[in-house]
Amino acid sequence: MPVRKLKEFLDQNGIKYVSIVHSPAYTAQEVAASAHITGRELAKVVIVELDKQMAMAVLPANRKIVLQDLREVTGSEQVKFASEEQFKQLFPDCETGAMPPFGNLYGMEVYVAEALTNNDEIAFNAGSHTEVIKMAFADFQRLVKPKIVSFTN
Repeated sequence: MPVRKLKEFLDQNGIKYVSIVHSPAYTAQEVAASAHITGRELAKVVIVELDKQMAMAVLPANRKIVLQDLREVTGSEQVKFASEEQFKQLFPDCETGAMPPFGNLYGMEVYVAEALTNNDEIAFNAGSHTEVIKMAFADFQRLVKPKIVSFTN
């Protein structure tokens, strides 16, 4: 079960969370609709390459990444979207495209869009296309220690 590692981590840290099981959904907007969460509450994870280093960009499902902005705020020379082929082996316990925004569990930097900090809670794919976890944004921030920057429109 893909979500086990994440739930164990949350439980070990005494984090309160809700698990929402939903019908299979593959795009962020489909997941939001299936789980009855708005697109601005649901965080999607996009894997990017910053100077050939994989990183997570986490943003509201209803927003898009502006690569130029991400390049500027990270100080990277080259920023591009990573292909599924490039990153799927980094998440052996997750279904491709359903990675949770916990880069700390996978050895990568996490950049969170400033827009997500306006929410009290964060909801995200829990490693599968049929489950979402919802928890306090403050708990997420404390555990992951993401860099909060502006890179969306």
